[in-house]
Amino acid sequence: MSKFGKELIQSMTEAVEHAEGKADTVRVHVVEVPDVRAIRRHLRMSQNQFSTAYRIPLATLKNWEQGRRQPDAPASAYLQAIAKRPSEIKDALTL
Repeated sequence: MSKFGKELIQSMTEAVEHAEGKADTVRVHVVEVPDVRAIRRHLRMSQNQFSTAYRIPLATLKNWEQGRRQPDAPASAYLQAIAKRPSEIKDALTL
């Protein structure tokens, strides 16, 4: 068996052990996905207003809010910035 094959089997074995709660040495990466709808509602904006103000395509915003898609890492960071500094972000985008 190739080196790649052995590493793949080992990785899958570790993944199964982790899923079953048996592994202690596995690294776990947690990516926090912001609640887009909660951010928008906190700002008291409609989807259209939020989309326009922060230059997020309306279809993308709807997909995030309806759970069909999740924001990637840069989009998550952008949304967190909007949540913390909405007016500053909005002003920065004003031409």
